[in-house]
Amino acid sequence: MAKDFFHDTVKIALQKDGWTITHDPYRLRYGIADIYIDLAASESIAAEKEGRIIAVEVKSFVSGSIISEFHTALGQFLNYRIALEISEAPERILYLAVPKDVYQTFLRFEPARTAIDRYQVRLIVYNPDMEVIEQWIE
Repeated sequence: MAKDFFHDTVKIALQKDGWTITHDPYRLRYGIADIYIDLAASESIAAEKEGRIIAVEVKSFVSGSIISEFHTALGQFLNYRIALEISEAPERILYLAVPKDVYQTFLRFEPARTAIDRYQVRLIVYNPDMEVIEQWIE
């Protein structure tokens, strides 16, 4: 399984933000197939939202058409969320991690904004240069 270009960057950013990486990748059985969500993490005891567990699908948007990459990312996100809901981990919250520049120049505007709102896509906006999370969007 190939890792996304910014996979390790997001992993480091989550750790800096107080998360413990529990799976890399997070494997789920979904029907007759195995799926692999990029990362899974839990918050440390001292973290603000103690006890939350998450799964994170990392997207870099570094090749091809940004709209095409968004369609792929949204489809993956929706399928992974269903898999989590019907699996042994329905309490695990799924996030889509996206670079700051993609969020600022594309995802905040139409048509992406409507899809993100309608499908309640949770976002982690990360800064790939600083290896930090800039924003959590619920």
